[in-house]
Amino acid sequence: MRYFTAHTRADRGPELLVEGFRWGAFLFGPLWLARHRAWVPAALAAAALIGIVQAPAGALRAVLLAAFALILGLTGNDLRRWSLARRGYLLSDVVAARDAEAALARYLAERPEQVGRMA
Repeated sequence: MRYFTAHTRADRGPELLVEGFRWGAFLFGPLWLARHRAWVPAALAAAALIGIVQAPAGALRAVLLAAFALILGLTGNDLRRWSLARRGYLLSDVVAARDAEAALARYLAERPEQVGRMA
Protein backbone atom coordinates (compact mmCIF):
# COMPACT_ATOMS: atom_id res chain seq x y z
CA MET A 1 0.00 0.00 0.00
CA ARG A 2 1.34 3.42 -0.96
CA TYR A 3 0.28 6.84 0.22
CA PHE A 4 -0.59 9.71 -2.09
CA THR A 5 -1.32 13.33 -1.29
CA ALA A 6 -4.05 15.01 -3.32
CA HIS A 7 -3.62 18.69 -4.11
CA THR A 8 -6.45 20.73 -5.62
CA ARG A 9 -7.05 24.16 -7.05
CA ALA A 10 -10.42 25.66 -7.96
CA ASP A 11 -9.74 25.70 -11.70
CA ARG A 12 -7.84 22.40 -12.04
CA GLY A 13 -8.23 18.72 -11.39
CA PRO A 14 -6.39 17.08 -8.53
CA GLU A 15 -2.64 16.47 -8.56
CA LEU A 16 -1.63 13.24 -6.82
CA LEU A 17 1.90 12.86 -5.47
CA VAL A 18 3.21 9.61 -4.05
CA GLU A 19 5.16 9.48 -0.80
CA GLY A 20 8.63 8.02 -0.90
CA PHE A 21 11.92 7.99 -2.73
CA ARG A 22 11.94 9.32 -6.31
CA TRP A 23 14.47 7.67 -8.57
CA GLY A 24 13.98 10.34 -11.22
CA ALA A 25 14.99 13.09 -8.80
CA PHE A 26 17.95 10.99 -7.63
CA LEU A 27 19.24 10.36 -11.16
CA PHE A 28 18.32 13.58 -12.96
CA GLY A 29 18.04 16.15 -10.14
CA PRO A 30 17.27 19.64 -11.42
CA LEU A 31 15.99 18.33 -14.77
CA TRP A 32 13.44 16.14 -12.98
CA LEU A 33 12.29 19.11 -10.88
CA ALA A 34 11.97 21.30 -13.98
CA ARG A 35 10.02 18.56 -15.76
CA HIS A 36 7.52 18.68 -12.90
CA ARG A 37 7.30 22.49 -13.00
CA ALA A 38 9.09 22.98 -9.68
CA TRP A 39 10.99 25.94 -11.10
CA VAL A 40 12.43 27.51 -7.95
CA PRO A 41 13.71 24.21 -6.50
CA ALA A 42 15.07 23.29 -9.96
CA ALA A 43 17.02 26.55 -10.19
CA LEU A 44 18.36 26.21 -6.65
CA ALA A 45 19.30 22.57 -7.23
CA ALA A 46 21.07 23.50 -10.48
CA ALA A 47 23.02 26.22 -8.69
CA ALA A 48 23.98 23.80 -5.91
CA LEU A 49 25.01 21.20 -8.47
CA ILE A 50 27.18 23.72 -10.32
CA GLY A 51 28.78 24.69 -7.03
CA ILE A 52 29.54 21.07 -6.18
CA VAL A 53 30.95 20.38 -9.65
CA GLN A 54 33.23 23.43 -9.31
CA ALA A 55 34.79 21.94 -6.15
CA PRO A 56 38.23 20.38 -6.58
CA ALA A 57 38.15 16.83 -7.88
CA GLY A 58 38.49 14.15 -5.29
CA ALA A 59 36.69 12.17 -2.65
CA LEU A 60 34.96 15.20 -1.14
CA ARG A 61 33.32 16.14 -4.44
CA ALA A 62 32.18 12.54 -4.99
CA VAL A 63 30.67 12.42 -1.50
CA LEU A 64 28.95 15.77 -2.01
CA LEU A 65 27.49 14.67 -5.36
CA ALA A 66 26.23 11.40 -3.86
CA ALA A 67 24.73 13.19 -0.84
CA PHE A 68 23.11 15.79 -3.09
CA ALA A 69 21.54 13.12 -5.30
CA LEU A 70 20.31 11.20 -2.25
CA ILE A 71 18.76 14.32 -0.73
CA LEU A 72 16.97 15.12 -3.99
CA GLY A 73 15.71 11.54 -4.22
CA LEU A 74 14.35 11.70 -0.69
CA THR A 75 12.80 15.17 -0.96
CA GLY A 76 11.81 15.36 -4.64
CA ASN A 77 8.07 15.18 -4.13
CA ASP A 78 8.26 17.42 -1.06
CA LEU A 79 9.78 20.08 -3.30
CA ARG A 80 6.98 19.47 -5.80
CA ARG A 81 4.41 19.88 -3.00
CA TRP A 82 6.00 23.18 -2.04
CA SER A 83 5.84 24.34 -5.66
CA LEU A 84 2.20 23.33 -5.94
CA ALA A 85 1.41 25.31 -2.79
CA ARG A 86 3.14 28.36 -4.31
CA ARG A 87 0.89 28.00 -7.38
CA GLY A 88 -2.26 28.00 -5.25
CA TYR A 89 -2.89 24.29 -4.77
CA LEU A 90 -4.18 23.14 -1.40
CA LEU A 91 -3.56 19.78 0.23
CA SER A 92 -7.03 18.28 0.20
CA ASP A 93 -6.58 14.62 1.13
CA VAL A 94 -4.22 11.73 1.77
CA VAL A 95 -5.14 8.53 -0.06
CA ALA A 96 -3.81 5.01 0.46
CA ALA A 97 -3.86 2.78 -2.62
CA ARG A 98 -1.73 0.25 -4.49
CA ASP A 99 -0.97 2.58 -7.43
CA ALA A 100 -1.73 6.06 -8.81
CA GLU A 101 -4.79 4.96 -10.78
CA ALA A 102 -6.38 3.30 -7.76
CA ALA A 103 -5.54 6.37 -5.66
CA LEU A 104 -7.23 8.67 -8.16
CA ALA A 105 -10.29 6.41 -8.32
CA ARG A 106 -10.54 6.33 -4.53
CA TYR A 107 -10.08 10.09 -4.28
CA LEU A 108 -12.76 10.79 -6.91
CA ALA A 109 -15.14 8.35 -5.21
CA GLU A 110 -14.76 10.34 -1.98
CA ARG A 111 -14.97 13.73 -3.72
CA PRO A 112 -17.28 13.42 -6.74
CA GLU A 113 -17.34 17.22 -7.22
CA GLN A 114 -13.74 16.91 -8.50
CA VAL A 115 -14.79 14.74 -11.48
CA GLY A 116 -15.92 17.79 -13.45
CA ARG A 117 -12.50 19.42 -13.07
CA MET A 118 -10.63 16.53 -14.67
CA ALA A 119 -9.07 17.42 -18.03
